[in-house]
Amino acid sequence: MKNEERFVFKPGQCVMVGLLGVGECMFAIASSPTKKKYLEISVMKQGKVTTALHNCKPGDHVGIRGPYGNNFPVDAWGGKNLVLIGGGIGQAPLRPVLQYVLDNRKKYGTIHIFYGARTSQDLCYKNEFAQLEKHDDINVFLSVDKEEFGWKGFTGFVPGNLMRIHPSAKDSIAITCGPPVMIKRVIDVLINLGFSEKQIFTTLEMRMKCGIGKCGRCNVGPLYVCKDGPVFSVEQLQRIKGER
Repeated sequence: MKNEERFVFKPGQCVMVGLLGVGECMFAIASSPTKKKYLEISVMKQGKVTTALHNCKPGDHVGIRGPYGNNFPVDAWGGKNLVLIGGGIGQAPLRPVLQYVLDNRKKYGTIHIFYGARTSQDLCYKNEFAQLEKHDDINVFLSVDKEEFGWKGFTGFVPGNLMRIHPSAKDSIAITCGPPVMIKRVIDVLINLGFSEKQIFTTLEMRMKCGIGKCGRCNVGPLYVCKDGPVFSVEQLQRIKGER
């Protein structure tokens, strides 16, 4: 069996990626398990390891261990409408969910995609969104934080765009990932739109460090994100908050 066939994962799980002599970092897997020939991650250049990864050339060797954590229960969402809400590099954990759903399109209802960044240059996967906008059963709502010359999408923050469109909560699941302040505001908007805490999911992979529950960096109450997460429903998070 080939290496790519032995590596089995689900949308929402993470991997530790490292370079010998440099270090390693945790990343959400940004491709779907339905794509068997490769594994994708999205890397923002901001530190020693991420800079080294940006400087890699085709053929360079990197170390990968995992997958770690739980996953989005995409198979349990069959028949549901999906609302995907991302901000900045936080779109990466949502991408495998979207790819998985598109590769099993008949099992799911309407798809709403909300995605924003500070500027149009900061938007990830722009070519993919351009293709998604051509689908009749997929609604794409892009945004940038401030006005830009030539920008034709929504100007403002992602929660404002979500409130503007107000997707229906009926038979729907909402998944959000991005900066913590955005996630908090998005959850508030979704609750105001009638979504229950059971219908809203997010991922806390940004807290993960070692991946095996030893360093203690990712604890949320009695749980460790790398072992018990990174995917949680808002209902689960509220329960954990109440236990602290």
